[in-house]
Amino acid sequence: MPYIKTRGGTDLYVKDWGSGRPVILIHGWPLSADSWDAQALALADAGFRAIAYDRRGFGRSGQPWGGYDYDMLADDLADVMAATGADDDAVLVGFSMGGGEVARYMSRHDGKGVVGAGLISSVVPYMLKTDDNPHGVPEDQLQAIGDGIRKDRYAFFATFFKQFFGVGLVSSPVSQEILDWAWQVTQLAGLKPILACADSFGHTDFRADLQAFHVPTLVLHGTADQTVPIDATGREAAKGIAGAQLVEYDGAPHGLTITESDRFTRDLLTFLGK
Repeated sequence: MPYIKTRGGTDLYVKDWGSGRPVILIHGWPLSADSWDAQALALADAGFRAIAYDRRGFGRSGQPWGGYDYDMLADDLADVMAATGADDDAVLVGFSMGGGEVARYMSRHDGKGVVGAGLISSVVPYMLKTDDNPHGVPEDQLQAIGDGIRKDRYAFFATFFKQFFGVGLVSSPVSQEILDWAWQVTQLAGLKPILACADSFGHTDFRADLQAFHVPTLVLHGTADQTVPIDATGREAAKGIAGAQLVEYDGAPHGLTITESDRFTRDLLTFLGK
């Protein structure tokens, strides 16, 4: 390590901190494992083993042409767990797009080795607005993401991260330096992975995956999330997962792992029993 090779031959960059029960942290689009650093440090200090990896196509991982559907991404997660020996007594925590990997792993791999799960600002169970998912994001808005990236990805993400972190004319919960950092991390990702993953998280229906959750599950979401609306995702996930614990952060934006970092870290540790 720090690299493991997936069953299909893609190199994934893995950060492995601390020792104890493994907590596997799956990052959001379009960032990298570094977005989990504050929580990973706290977990390791609290006696857990924090494992975070760069999704294929992002950060320091390889950029294959294909494999950006959730079945393959769930297999990548399984390969990380096996390679690190964290495939027993593990807790999976997925932020935003990463929640989809958690859900698909639970169904596709029967939740092997998982004793707990966290869906944080997650896209689960379904982002797309349809007749039976009326609170989702309209197709034209999802299409505009790809159009904006193709036209000028650099300008697109400069604007995107302001919404992501809830930066407005009055509200400014993060520094300009954090916005700059997020923008810079995004530039490490390949254009193909960025576009393919946006299509995957916007159009994958995880509603059938919810019945595969048979472990304690934390669903945590900001009520002011403009990137992944809570009514279509967090609240529906909590309804569909038996015994799930729903925690809503009133007024919090999408990127609450950073904007509400201290509170979120405390809530995560409480969920883990610390």
